[in-house]
Amino acid sequence: MTTRELRRVTLDGELTIMTAAGHKDRLLAALAGSGGLRVDLSAVEEVDTAGLQVLLLARREAEQLSLPFELAAPAPDVAAVLALAGLTAAEEE
Repeated sequence: MTTRELRRVTLDGELTIMTAAGHKDRLLAALAGSGGLRVDLSAVEEVDTAGLQVLLLARREAEQLSLPFELAAPAPDVAAVLALAGLTAAEEE
């Protein structure tokens, strides 16, 4: 599957404990009936452990459904936090 076939979801602002529940619902809903998910993080300014948990949950759900899951375009500070959690961003095509 190419990235063009993945459903693209763009997150913005904070991916923190204050917004995690809404992002979780949005990501899981986007996975339903999709061919996979590409999460655009280019507009995410802050991420905390709750935000990481949401991304890990969405990735795990995609794996259980045998669907591809990619993170894309995080800002350098967000990419550093993702790397600490073992999450990496896909290369843009």
